[in-house]
Amino acid sequence: MPKIERLESDIKRALSTIIRREVKNPMINFVTITAVDLTKDLSYLTIHYTLLEDDEKKRNETAQALEKSSAFIRTALAKRVNMRKMPQLRFKYDTSLETGNRIERGLKDVLDDNEK
Repeated sequence: MPKIERLESDIKRALSTIIRREVKNPMINFVTITAVDLTKDLSYLTIHYTLLEDDEKKRNETAQALEKSSAFIRTALAKRVNMRKMPQLRFKYDTSLETGNRIERGLKDVLDDNEK
């Protein structure tokens, strides 16, 4: 496993623990980390996440809460992951589950129409 992939795996595991156990903001308690992408120069870390309850209002509130907590999360991450310099954090809502569900519904509709 290449170095960046190993780092991403360690970071994802540590982030999940930090968000679940250490961040005190209740808006963040229902966040699930789906993936992390570290740039080749290790200066930026994009954190992809989904929510248990998903609506536009919750999504916006959670995005604000994550941004507000990013300094705390970054500091806690630095204590757990051995890196010379901790990257800047960027949070991005992961729409892949949504897209997959929409495609699945579309396929079911097409199959149901073909059976009629």
